[in-house]
Amino acid sequence: MAGISDRPFRTILRDFVPDLPIVTEMISCHSLVGRHKNCLRNFDNYAAEGNIGAQIFGAVPNLMADAAKILQDAGAAWIDINMGCPVPKVATRSGAGAFLMCDHKLAGQIINAVVRAVQIPVSIKTRLGWDDQHRDWADLVRIAADNGAAWVALHGRTRAQGYAGIAEHPEIKDFPIPIIANGDIKAAADVETMLGRGYSGAMIGRAMLGRPWVFAEILGKAARPANLGPLVMQHLNLMIEYYGVRTAIPMFRKHLAWYSAGIPNSSDFRIRVNQITDEKTLKNEILQFWGCVAQI
Repeated sequence: MAGISDRPFRTILRDFVPDLPIVTEMISCHSLVGRHKNCLRNFDNYAAEGNIGAQIFGAVPNLMADAAKILQDAGAAWIDINMGCPVPKVATRSGAGAFLMCDHKLAGQIINAVVRAVQIPVSIKTRLGWDDQHRDWADLVRIAADNGAAWVALHGRTRAQGYAGIAEHPEIKDFPIPIIANGDIKAAADVETMLGRGYSGAMIGRAMLGRPWVFAEILGKAARPANLGPLVMQHLNLMIEYYGVRTAIPMFRKHLAWYSAGIPNSSDFRIRVNQITDEKTLKNEILQFWGCVAQI
């Protein structure tokens, strides 16, 4: 998820699930190949991050192949091709993401080019279709298999739905490669339901916002920390180390909203922190809100 599953957040996730497969935030093949300096994710090294899949998006097969090679050299465990992002910047103006559900020929060319360019597995992330009149996900899954993809993650909504409504997860039968369920999966019972429908696994996205322990919770290995304060402070420090104070503090406000959701007086807390630009002031607010003791 762009702007969320960055290296600082992945570090927090890893503390709970050292071996679980994790996917990076979405990376533009143009930005990556061009080595755009204003995009830090272009220079991440995954060698120490464990089982990390690097997700790329784009609509030019040779550029996607070049981007995949860069990510392989940076230590990615596999390459994931985004064919489901619904935002206009990606899906309409760039002809990438979910738009590739409308152009299966180009989708196949991209998958083939990426598979041929690297020696690590390649997967795709897609949706049920462009809209209710074009729910042709099964065709795209078979095209992915024919062009060498190792598996597909399927979000249970169309591009037209965005993230509205309830995700639908069709039964999976007779497909040549594994399909991973995605969409509205929040707990162990949801995963069990997906396995019962024929999926080979489940992918969690928005359910981890403010809940980086959710994967360990589902696996029965950990539960919600009694006090989130130290965890929040660790996350903020990682953000500052990665982005610098000026960029990290406004970026971290969304995480503070997610971490504090449902806690008494959280609305007032969010109003206060959304006005703060100073590192020490923000950390003091965190310490007071969660009543924790941490190094600032």
